[in-house]
Amino acid sequence: MKNIFKSIGPAIIVAAVVLGPGSILTSSKVGATFGIMGLPVIFGATVLMIAMVSLSARLGAVYEGSLCDELASRLGRPVAILIGLTLFTLVAFFQSSNNIALIGGIEPLFGDTPLGFKARCAVLVLANLSIIAVLYLLRDLYSSVENMMKLLMAMMTISFLLNFLVIFTKPRAYEPVPSTEALDWLPLLGMIGTTFSVGGAFYQAYLAKEKGWGPDDARAAFTDSIFSISLLGCITAMILLTSWRVFYAHPNPVALSSVGDVARQLEPLFGAAAKYIFCLGILAGALSSFLVNAMIGGTVMSDSLGKGASLKDKWPLHMTATALLVGMSVAIASLAKEGSTVNLITIAQALTVLGIPALAAALIYLGTRKELQGNRSIPKGIIIVAIIGFFVSCVLAAMTANKVYDKLNPPPKEEKSAMVIEADHLQSYLHFEAFGSIRLS
Repeated sequence: MKNIFKSIGPAIIVAAVVLGPGSILTSSKVGATFGIMGLPVIFGATVLMIAMVSLSARLGAVYEGSLCDELASRLGRPVAILIGLTLFTLVAFFQSSNNIALIGGIEPLFGDTPLGFKARCAVLVLANLSIIAVLYLLRDLYSSVENMMKLLMAMMTISFLLNFLVIFTKPRAYEPVPSTEALDWLPLLGMIGTTFSVGGAFYQAYLAKEKGWGPDDARAAFTDSIFSISLLGCITAMILLTSWRVFYAHPNPVALSSVGDVARQLEPLFGAAAKYIFCLGILAGALSSFLVNAMIGGTVMSDSLGKGASLKDKWPLHMTATALLVGMSVAIASLAKEGSTVNLITIAQALTVLGIPALAAALIYLGTRKELQGNRSIPKGIIIVAIIGFFVSCVLAAMTANKVYDKLNPPPKEEKSAMVIEADHLQSYLHFEAFGSIRLS
C-alpha cells in the first residue's frame, strides 16, 4: 500500500486540472437531467482517459526526448510547432473560463450584491500576477504543484463523499415526476469532453519526465494513471449521483444555471452555509486549473519550438505566463462587454476540430514505433483503447465543427425573451467547457 501511494504523482495533477468548475457544473447538470443513466458515460470516459494517460506516461518514461522533439525528429519541426501552437491557443483562450470561475467563486462570499467591473478586474489582475510570481519564485515547481494537487483531490473527495453519504441516508423530500420534455443531450456529451481530456493526457508525458521516470518505472506509471483517473471518475460519479438524488424528476425543476443553484446539493450536510462551501469548492477547482492549465500550453509550445520542455527551463515559464495573461485579458473583455469574446471562442473551437484529434493521433503514432521493444514496449490493450479514444475525439470535434458552422451562419434574428436568452447562455457555457476546454474542466 505504501508503494502504491508513493507512485502516485503526475496523473493526480492531470486529474485535478480536469476536475475544474466545468466538470463539476456539467456533471451536476447531467445528474439532474439524466439521473443514473449518466453513470455508464462516466465509466466509458474514465476508461478512455486511463488508457490515454497511461499511454502518454509510458511515452514520457521510455523516450529519451520530449514528445514534440520526438515528433520533430520523425515528422519535421513544422508538425511539432502546429501541435504546440494549437494547444497553446486553446489553453490561452479557454484560460478565461478559469478566470470567470474564480469570480463566480469569490462573489457570493461578499454577499448577494455582485462585484463591480473594476473590482472584478482587480481580483483577476491580482490573482494572475500572484500566480505568475509563484511560477518564477518557486525553486521546485513540480513538487509544489504535485503536493498541492494531492491535497486538493483529497479535500474534494472527502467533501463530496460525506455529502453523498448524508444525502443517501435520507428519504427523498418529493415524489419523482417524469418529465414530458425532450432531453437536452448537450450536458451528457459535455461530460464526456470534461472527463476525457486529450490535452491533459498529452501533458502527462511531460509530467512523467519531471518526476524522473524511466523505462523501469512503467508499472508505477500505470498504477498512477489507474488510481488518479479512477479517483477523477469516482468524484464525478458522486457529484452526478448527488445531483440525481436532489434534482432529478423534481416537481419544480431547477435550471442549475448558476453556482448558487448547484450549491443546493450541499444543503443536507452544510445547511445554510451550502452556497459558501460550494463556492469555495468552485474557487478551489478554478485555482487548481489556473496554473496547470496554463502550464500545459506553455510547456508544449516551448517544446514545439525546441526551446525546452522542463519546468526548470525559462521558455516554458515565459510561455505559461503568456497564457495566463491572455486568459485574463479575454476574461476581462468578456466581463466588460458581453459577447465581445465570441470571435475568439469561435477561433478556439475551430482549432479544436484539428487540435484534439491531432494530439490523440500523435500519442498513438509515437506509441506504435517499431523501436519500442522489451521494457520500452507499449501494451496492445492500451493502444487499442487509445485508438477508440481517438475516434471519440473525432466525434466530439465534428460536433464542435457543426457548432462553429452554426455560429458563422446564424439564422435570421428574432426577438427573444429573457428566459430564452438565459438558456442560450447556459448552452454556450456547457459547450464552451465540453468541447473547447483542455481541462475539460
